[in-house]
Amino acid sequence: MTEKTSNQMWGGRFAAGPDAIMEAINASISYDQRMAPQDIAGSRAHAAMLAATGIVTDKDAETMREGLLTVLSEIEGGTFEFSTALEDIHMNVEARLKEIIGEPAGRLHTGRSRNDQVATDFKLWVRDQMDAAIEGIDALIRALLAQAEAGADWVMPGFTHLQTAQPVTWGHHMMAYVEMLGRDMSRFKDARARMNESPLGAAALAGTSFPIDREMTAKALGFDRPAANSLDAVSDRDFALEFLSCASICAMHLSRFAEELVIWSSAQFRFVTLSDRFSTGSSIMPQKKNPDAAELIRAKIGRIFGAHVALMMVMKGLPLAYSKDMQEDKEQVFDAADNLMLALAAMTGMVADMSANRPSLEAAAGSGFSTATDLADWLVRELNLPFRDAHHVTGALVAMAEGAGVDLPDLTLAQMQSVHGGITEAVFGVLGVHNSVASRMSYGGTAPAQVRAQVARWKEILA
Repeated sequence: MTEKTSNQMWGGRFAAGPDAIMEAINASISYDQRMAPQDIAGSRAHAAMLAATGIVTDKDAETMREGLLTVLSEIEGGTFEFSTALEDIHMNVEARLKEIIGEPAGRLHTGRSRNDQVATDFKLWVRDQMDAAIEGIDALIRALLAQAEAGADWVMPGFTHLQTAQPVTWGHHMMAYVEMLGRDMSRFKDARARMNESPLGAAALAGTSFPIDREMTAKALGFDRPAANSLDAVSDRDFALEFLSCASICAMHLSRFAEELVIWSSAQFRFVTLSDRFSTGSSIMPQKKNPDAAELIRAKIGRIFGAHVALMMVMKGLPLAYSKDMQEDKEQVFDAADNLMLALAAMTGMVADMSANRPSLEAAAGSGFSTATDLADWLVRELNLPFRDAHHVTGALVAMAEGAGVDLPDLTLAQMQSVHGGITEAVFGVLGVHNSVASRMSYGGTAPAQVRAQVARWKEILA
């Protein structure tokens, strides 16, 4: 594409083309070319509408629509030559369309502006990414459900402050992440529904005097309705911010799980074994098996957080309607979407392949006086002690066990009765870790029956 062609795209207002620095700072084609399918879909819908409303002839509209498919095939085939002189995907496509079909290409931009065009393209692209994220979350949830169902009655330690707190089940722990990801899926679906209004036809900022049919183009592009205010339509980037917000919260959940996988796969824990597909070795230490996929997920999340903050900073001071600042809305969204999908896919692979070490989980579940709360609950239930008194008695028994170098179930009845005479042999029925988890039958509790019920509920939701 020549500089002269570029000047003609601008019209007669500018006699000379921008110098190299201005061209470099002004051009977005290096990254917005990935919106080509959305740009061409929007232009094809616009051309059909122009014909339906009598603004252009049916012949010209069909020529434009067929020419746009030719452009798309060139882009998808890798033969299209993008030009920075033409700035963006919109002008690159239109210039090539003119080379292919001639004069009718000049009618395509009737009744619209690059402002509503880019808002439409970007919204379509982000909507596709929301759909992809929902599918990715769905796949990860299914992998977690398989783990939860397999280990519904496998005991493991539950932690607070990364200290042993109470026994839980492996299935219960997996289902905690299912709930988190379920909220993530809900957020993406909610944001998708809210964003699904078409900016096309808002033109530069004030609408157009041509008798366009915005309902027609909205329907053709899968939107629920046209955006109701032309100023807002071209200046809104809430849909991108909401995508980044949803992505950031989802990414945070992935990072928390990645952190646990790093800890659990260590020699000190040995709770899980990650497959070779998602681990690497050391160049110098032959015994090493590093959880690199989990660590990279944990690190990449910062890019998603940063993208959210970056776009907030771009948008925070802009008066209505469009400002060139908004050209900086895409690169960070593209990067965040790519990294979210990569993180979801990697986590799904790790969860599907990982093996829980049941003996290590069970051994750890009974450590650290994890059934102390069960003992306190038993004292309340069976001896009618106020909970604070039961807490004090249990604390004394923990101190006794710790001093003797044993766990609570290893104390004798006589030792327990030396702290409180009302304790009976029945207390040993609640001190085992399996008894502990089985007793947690409250809704949402860790009892295997509750875990299986939640697995069934989620299978029904996903179905």
